[in-house]
Amino acid sequence: MHMKSLILTFLLAMFTTLSFSQEASYGVRGGLNISNLDFDPDATFTNQHRNGFAFGVFADYGINDNFSVQVEIQYSAEGGKADNLRADYIQMPIMARFSLGEKFTLGIGPMASLKTWKEQDAFSTFTFSGVGGIEYMINDELFVDARVHYGLSNILDDDLTNLEAQNTTFQFGFGIRI
Repeated sequence: MHMKSLILTFLLAMFTTLSFSQEASYGVRGGLNISNLDFDPDATFTNQHRNGFAFGVFADYGINDNFSVQVEIQYSAEGGKADNLRADYIQMPIMARFSLGEKFTLGIGPMASLKTWKEQDAFSTFTFSGVGGIEYMINDELFVDARVHYGLSNILDDDLTNLEAQNTTFQFGFGIRI
């Protein structure tokens, strides 16, 4: 059920931005994640950050010379270091992007995430985050970027635990625009 909603949201965002766009670019991107869970109340157990990875595809729709909307689908390994705190997702960030000259671009927007593992019943299936970052174009095709994802919703199932947790992830990426 949630996967259907995610796909429909992605398609709606793509067609809406495509109808207003002047030009589009597409590409692939991968990155290193450094993530952790912030618990409320504070966890009584050791909670260490997790090093993971992310990879995905994107479509960037140019609205004018200084503004675009980028829609992505990515896999991202997040959560805490302990096996029972790992949280892997299929994510859909939608970023409003603002050009800062020829080389730099700032982006900000919402991100929907769908968990990809079955064993962790205490985790919510669907979560929301805010995402922001900066991108530097090395040349016309290659770029590096840095992002932060901050969880806006509880990633733990309210019915199964009295804790709340938000995922915070720093992501350092590399990509190619086609």
